[in-house]
Amino acid sequence: MRRHVLIPTLLLSLAVPLLPVAPAAASPADPEGAARPPAISWAPCEEDKTAECGKLTVPVDWSKPGGETFELALARRKATDPAARIGSLVINPGGPGGSGVGAVLGDWIGFTPEITRRFDVVGFDPRGVGLSHPILCSLELANRPLPDALSLKSQAEFDAILAHNAEYRKDCRARTGPLFDHVDTGSVVRDLDALRAALGDDKLTYYGVSYGTLIGQLYAERYPQRVRALTLDSNMDHSLGTKGFLDTESWTAQDSFNEFVAWCDRTPSCALHGKDVRAVWRGLLPRAERGELTWPGEPDVKLSRLDLISEAFGASYGPTYQYLAESLLALESGSGTARRLVAPPADDPQPVLRDATQVFCQDYLLPVRDYREYAGLLRRSAAIAPDMLVSPLAHSMTLACLGQPAPIPNPQHRLRVDGTPPLLLVNALHDPATGYPWAVNAARQIGHEATLLTYEGWGHGIYGRGDCPTRAIDGYLISLATPAQGTRCPAVPPDETAAQSAQVRPMPGPIPGLPGYTYNLPARG
Repeated sequence: MRRHVLIPTLLLSLAVPLLPVAPAAASPADPEGAARPPAISWAPCEEDKTAECGKLTVPVDWSKPGGETFELALARRKATDPAARIGSLVINPGGPGGSGVGAVLGDWIGFTPEITRRFDVVGFDPRGVGLSHPILCSLELANRPLPDALSLKSQAEFDAILAHNAEYRKDCRARTGPLFDHVDTGSVVRDLDALRAALGDDKLTYYGVSYGTLIGQLYAERYPQRVRALTLDSNMDHSLGTKGFLDTESWTAQDSFNEFVAWCDRTPSCALHGKDVRAVWRGLLPRAERGELTWPGEPDVKLSRLDLISEAFGASYGPTYQYLAESLLALESGSGTARRLVAPPADDPQPVLRDATQVFCQDYLLPVRDYREYAGLLRRSAAIAPDMLVSPLAHSMTLACLGQPAPIPNPQHRLRVDGTPPLLLVNALHDPATGYPWAVNAARQIGHEATLLTYEGWGHGIYGRGDCPTRAIDGYLISLATPAQGTRCPAVPPDETAAQSAQVRPMPGPIPGLPGYTYNLPARG
């Protein structure tokens, strides 16, 4: 068996459900959603007159349907062949914080003409995101200097983060209003069902990538008989506690770094080809820790260890290995320029920013008692990921959610899906953010309703990575035919910059846990 197909037994054991089975899902016959919501008034979008934009009014708190409301922002591109139209395909590009409206207007997913011929492609900004009553927070508080996930060194610093998080949550709640406490994905699922009904679809056809898979998983759990087809691309695992979450995320970050090293070793066009890439990396990390590493061509921009690791992590999304190799070479030599793949917050005269981190904090309770426990978690991560040390995304999110009041609205649990039609889960073997063990575990929890398709390559989001995964997803969405269980699609080699750019999907908005930061990946070509 090829080395890259192996998944260590340790990680599969970490990825088994660690938390209890969910409470019973709502019955398909329950009264919620029985009354059809108001029709959506569609009009040409201001940004692009070829698409339509609209709004749907939904409750802030679904337990109080007659209470305060807000408007869910929508965008759609109607099926190009009305005679062949199947219905609506609702999409979510991930995040949390990704804009479905932006995904439709910018064609972020890159659906084939056969999909756009047969479906109205509909995107929505989830509650608290984009144009759907966004969570607003103080820019000054967000930018306040604090230890990052790797530089936290004492109980005093741990306490400072707890105090800052409490102040930040209070500020965001005051600026956002009551919706701040109701941005969990369980509430998003209720919004999605209201959207399905408003679109006039008896059953939901849905494509979600990354964090959008959690929306689809929980929809299948709550509304099994309202599902037509769900494609879940790059899967979340909502069953993991703190240790399991951080361990699996560290493993998949390291796995992606290993794949970058292997690519560079075998690829003559790699800027570091012929060098010991790990030795170069090990030379850069202590320089960053000492504050001696500056961005190529920008001597005033210092990189911390977490900044450096975030560059490698961001490059694995595409993957954009060529850019990473060129950056590391420039950093090692101290000369030349390089493209930043993780962009810090831009100067902004506005005193507020949009920060969807609270969505994650209401979906994942990841308690850490004190600095001693956190230091132990860091040691575990460094043992699992000797080059990457941490997952910059997962560890930053965990710090950002420290002190989150419990109980949270949508706590982790094992999925309990029963009575849906076949569901299609797809995942790259070497995904840096939603690791392959997560997809295996989500499929295992769902059971016989789930078919898992494996893309034997790299990156985050597999739609459009060659004919094999794209045809399988298209075929399922159109005809409801799932590929054979265990189907594996060959990797598209990330050997050339042009080929990489053609595969890369823009990241959908700010990086959770790092307010104002975005991935500066090349546009799809």
